[in-house]
Amino acid sequence: MRIVIKIGTSTLAHKTGRINIRRVEELCKVMSDLKNAGHEIILVSSGAIGMGVGKLSLSGKPTDIPTKQAAAAVGQCELMYVYDKLFSEYNHTVAQILITGADIEQTERRTNFENTILRLLELGVIPVLNENDSIATEEIVIGDNDTLGAIVAATLKADLLIILSDIDGLFTADPHSDKNAELLHTVKEITGEIEEMVGDAVGELGTGGMYTKINAAKIATKSGTDMVIANGKEPKILYDIVDGKEVGTRFLGKR
Repeated sequence: MRIVIKIGTSTLAHKTGRINIRRVEELCKVMSDLKNAGHEIILVSSGAIGMGVGKLSLSGKPTDIPTKQAAAAVGQCELMYVYDKLFSEYNHTVAQILITGADIEQTERRTNFENTILRLLELGVIPVLNENDSIATEEIVIGDNDTLGAIVAATLKADLLIILSDIDGLFTADPHSDKNAELLHTVKEITGEIEEMVGDAVGELGTGGMYTKINAAKIATKSGTDMVIANGKEPKILYDIVDGKEVGTRFLGKR
């Protein structure tokens, strides 16, 4: 299978912004094992701004664009250093690709992007993608890595998109305020009723919420890709997702 795995900031980092070493080590180990099993792995990784916040010892996520971009530039270095080091331990090579909205919207640049990724996969490389937060502006921004992951999955005709976050999946109501909220394991179609279930909560260091995940599911499923939202606190959950077990919420691609 060709699998796009999007990992959110809340999964990669502690609330301090510093990397969650134990979890990231386990994630890289599991992804390496899935690649060893014959799957193509494409990683869409958040965390650059959050890690930059920790590295620069800022008091919290910056609100002004220059500081956000500075934090992203610092954090991206640390992020890729960690991935390169950990994947190398399992004899896998990574490649960094930073993109903006213009790289997706313009036909020629999108084709170049697609060709680069496909060639990296042919060479046995694990591409690590992130939005280029150091130079992106409102005019060229994609906005969040949930959407980026869905666009990548659709463009590359991936079999599966996995979004790991700090939530277990899509519930019928907010589980924090409604004890009767139930987890939906399978969504065959994104209806108006499904969209009404969506809240707008965003993590302290991240940029996405359930709204962006539903939007990502629309993009992915329209192209025929299944998408799963699951909690990334236990990286071994990736095995169950790839095996098709009932984990998190699976949105079925249109076929």
